[in-house]
Amino acid sequence: MGLIERDEALASLEGLLADAGNGRGRVALVSGTVATGKSELLHAIAEKAIDLGALAIIATGSRAEREVPLGVLAQLIDDAPLLAHERERAVDLLQEGAGAAMAAEPYAETLEQMDAQIVHALCTVLLELSERHPLLIVVDDVQHADPASLLCLAYLCRRVRFARVVALFSLTDHGQYGESSFETELQRQPHCRRIHLPLLSREGVGRLAAERLGPEHAESVAGAWFDLSGGNPLLVRGLAEDHLDERRATGAEPAGVVVGDRYGQAVLSCLRRAGRPMLDLARGLAVAGEFRLLEPLLGLSAGDVAQRVHTLTVAGIFGHDGFRHERGGSAVLAETSPERRAELYRRAAELAYNNGAPATVIAEHLLHAGETATPWAVPVLEDAARQALRDGRVEQAVAYLKLAWHACTDERQRVKITTALVRAEWRINPSASAGHFPELTDAMHRGILRGYPAVVLAKALLWHGRFDDAQEVLEHVSDAGGDLDQEALAELVTARSWLRSSYPPFLTHLRRTMSEQGPVTISSVSANRRREAAAALASVLTTGPSDELLGAAERILRSSRLDEGSLDTVESAVLALTYGGAAEAAAPWCEAFIEEAATRRAPSRQARLAAVRAEIAFRQGDLPGAERHARLALEIMPHTSWGVAVGGPLGTLVLAATAMGRFAEVADHLDRPVPDAMFQTRFGLHYLHARGRYSLATDHLQPALSDFQLCGRLMDQWGLDVPGMIPWRADAAEACLRMNKPGQARRLIEEQLARCGATAPRVHGISMRLLAATSELRHRPMLLRQAADLLQSPGGDTYELARALFDLTEAYHALGEFRRAGMIGRRAKAVAQECEANSLLRALARETLEENTPAEGAEVAPILSDAERRVAALAAVGYTNREIADKLYVTVSTVEQHLTRTYRKLNITRRADLPASVELTGSVIA
Repeated sequence: MGLIERDEALASLEGLLADAGNGRGRVALVSGTVATGKSELLHAIAEKAIDLGALAIIATGSRAEREVPLGVLAQLIDDAPLLAHERERAVDLLQEGAGAAMAAEPYAETLEQMDAQIVHALCTVLLELSERHPLLIVVDDVQHADPASLLCLAYLCRRVRFARVVALFSLTDHGQYGESSFETELQRQPHCRRIHLPLLSREGVGRLAAERLGPEHAESVAGAWFDLSGGNPLLVRGLAEDHLDERRATGAEPAGVVVGDRYGQAVLSCLRRAGRPMLDLARGLAVAGEFRLLEPLLGLSAGDVAQRVHTLTVAGIFGHDGFRHERGGSAVLAETSPERRAELYRRAAELAYNNGAPATVIAEHLLHAGETATPWAVPVLEDAARQALRDGRVEQAVAYLKLAWHACTDERQRVKITTALVRAEWRINPSASAGHFPELTDAMHRGILRGYPAVVLAKALLWHGRFDDAQEVLEHVSDAGGDLDQEALAELVTARSWLRSSYPPFLTHLRRTMSEQGPVTISSVSANRRREAAAALASVLTTGPSDELLGAAERILRSSRLDEGSLDTVESAVLALTYGGAAEAAAPWCEAFIEEAATRRAPSRQARLAAVRAEIAFRQGDLPGAERHARLALEIMPHTSWGVAVGGPLGTLVLAATAMGRFAEVADHLDRPVPDAMFQTRFGLHYLHARGRYSLATDHLQPALSDFQLCGRLMDQWGLDVPGMIPWRADAAEACLRMNKPGQARRLIEEQLARCGATAPRVHGISMRLLAATSELRHRPMLLRQAADLLQSPGGDTYELARALFDLTEAYHALGEFRRAGMIGRRAKAVAQECEANSLLRALARETLEENTPAEGAEVAPILSDAERRVAALAAVGYTNREIADKLYVTVSTVEQHLTRTYRKLNITRRADLPASVELTGSVIA
């Protein structure tokens, strides 16, 4: 009969039960794919028969028990409610029949050779049982029944026409099973019907989804479920279970289709029921990924492959180009033994290689195979690793290189692979590469590692603070001298600039090599950009910026992308702009490359660029941005993975948090251990500067001055004493002012101003603000206005602008120009709020920002500002500077400045001379 709906099939089978109850025996062959749920339907019929007062006995054919004579019939006898003597007789017959079947040669021919008397007697047991009660006989997967049982069942079916018996047999379409004459024999009987079970229609899937999820949720998933299952009810149920599991786990309705383990297990269940040949084919497809490769991979004929693919496609397991969802293939592979899986992947790799497949396809097969000894595998894996790095699949590249390393037997080639592995792992976590140092160092001693790979090793050792080892490598490279090729010499030229800007004490170890060589030809475009970027940064840090250098840096960035080996290029060019006073130009470039690093899944690159972005933000006065980027850098890459470079992001985080008044947090940051070797690098300079600024903000003036001076000595010693990097003289001058050393402070400020020129408006503005503090009161507004103009120009600094405006506010107050003070103070407050300079905001809150009219009758009111009067009143009654600062919530430096101005205005030299008329209400000074 033709295809009918599932519920119609159930109704048809129920009609057979009714016929049997009236003494008209029926036989039905229920066929369908492995996916149509025949078993579930047969069990539903059995339950219905019991409800109607009939007996139901059930057996299941099994491929594993096909060689057990009368095994299926024995299941039926065991399930039947026989009387004791009937059961005893039946067991005897089963034993006799099984013995006779086993004695027959070959066993597959027992369909004709088994004793007819035994067959008749066994069937009579069941027919007699039907005389007492209507009987439903169910055999699921009859294609797997043993031949002897099939013989008995065929005999039984010929004799049930006028008995109260319904015999239901399920079998799989397109299955390969023996004794096909059983099916032919049954269909010759007039009381036999064949019922074909179709897969679910799209509407049927929708109804099943509504049953499981509820109508309100079914519509959103039914279409996708049909596409993922092909109407296979087992797969639909698996999808439903995955959906319900997700709902239970999250407590909310899943937003989309959930394809999980239950779906994968449903695929496996269908394949197991279809038989080993089908399961093997599915394994092959899960490995090869393409139907066309199954024939050579599995050693099958084209006809066998086509038949099996058709069967599994009809069953809803396969779609047009493979598994309907990758979860199906994953489940099949997870169930496959490791040995079989590795064998299939090795075969697939060989096929892919022989067919000229892309290196990444071959490498994936080799990777899943686990190991390889084929001579062509190593270059293929290396090529695949390079492609993976270009595509941003860093983890895959590392896996390919590790497999290539294990497969490689050539010592020199293995060292090259290790060098590539160091560079690849560096993109994820620099700490991971440390395990390769002993191998590479040993290779260097044996003369195998040289040139560019040796430079890579030296840079990695320097990063991790292993300076003695790095020095040895650099000296070894230098000793190679004329033996180096042009590529190696080109990298050494770049390394020289890189060392000058980041690790200046180690520059001397390459001087001899460079001086002995003539002009170097750089043929690689990327290598040439790397050299230009490193040279630009070194020039900015040694001789200062120029329009030509900054233009070169931007040109390099326009033509760069984060492919293999280009991070140094990008980082150097962005830093050249940053230290060259063009932070506003550096910021968008840095943002773009951070986004690219994230897309390419290179966390260490993302972290390093985030550290640079933090420094850019701080120089722009964007304190929240500087803190955010610095924290991100330290979160993406663990503190221990930063090596000596930790001084960069940690220093910026300290600077930003200090300016924002978060001193407790800063103390925690500074308590974290840092490598001693860091202080021999550019990163150590940033850390010293940040620590000095924290000490200055917390009134530890001498430690602050010591850090600034040490920073300056190192910068001078290394030839990096340019204002665009760290304006240490300005910070030292501020410390001297706070320590009441105005002469020393002014000398430092004048030196700083002499170095600024027109290329450092930020440092120029900072220095002008401090110069005002050392000048006469009447000159301060002019100098502070100049500072503010510089700090709000391109290349300026919002935070430093707020500080300049705050000082200008104080200057106008001191001069009695309260209206101007109020106006500038309000602007200072707005700027400080923008950059979240909380310490500055607290100080501003204590200043009088509105126009005031001094109280009449107070002898000193027309002379002193309110802020000065508050400080003077507390000093007059005996409070120390520290106590005054604590009571008024200002810094000790502010108290000192107020007292200095008060002494000058009142023409006195000490606090004992403060007049008694300087008074405030008791509530203020209590």
